Amino acid sequence: MSSLRVVLADDEAMVRAGLRLLVDGEPDLEVVGEAVDGEDAVRVVAATTPDVVLIDVRMPRLNGLDAARQILDASPGTRVLVLTTFDEDAVVDEAMRRGVTGFLLKSSPPEDLVEAVRRAARGQGVIDPSVVPGVISRYGAAPAARERSAALDVLTPRETDVLRMVGRGYSNAEIAAELFLGETTVKTHLGRVLDKLDLRDRPRAIAFAYESGLIAPGDADGAPGTP
Repeated sequence: MSSLRVVLADDEAMVRAGLRLLVDGEPDLEVVGEAVDGEDAVRVVAATTPDVVLIDVRMPRLNGLDAARQILDASPGTRVLVLTTFDEDAVVDEAMRRGVTGFLLKSSPPEDLVEAVRRAARGQGVIDPSVVPGVISRYGAAPAARERSAALDVLTPRETDVLRMVGRGYSNAEIAAELFLGETTVKTHLGRVLDKLDLRDRPRAIAFAYESGLIAPGDADGAPGTP
């Protein structure tokens, strides 16, 4: 089985060195490139086609969120995990809107970070537990949240179940096991959810699950295999 290919993007050399040591220390992960700023990240990803990019929010020349948008536009198959030192509401919200696969604080335990890389590569959403209550409170109180909540009415009960579990970080195989469905059936339900809600991809579905209030605080931690 080939290793998951990872690119590290951070303007601090010591941070990159620490991340490389952590990632390369895992038998199933491999660092295939490093970038020192946002523009460099876009170039390195184009040259190496990684499975996952770990990218800092605050970098020179092009910030991490703008770089993430360009990376996702050019390489839709690459998953982007945004890293930051601070839990900032605006950064979290913008990261979700850009369609990144996950958002983590740099203070996250090492084992959480490497597991986040694996989950991101599988297409599972990853949101640092410390930011979940803020996301819920902000979106839950907004008029747009009520509109999104009403939009859930177009879904069947089974489609709602699938969306809820996608929002909680379950993979298609895990959803199939929990709901006693075939994995192909789960994919069909998810495809209908995306079509009905006019969502581009799984990360957007995760964001919608939060914005609509379908996910309650703490639900993100309930996926199988997570603490």
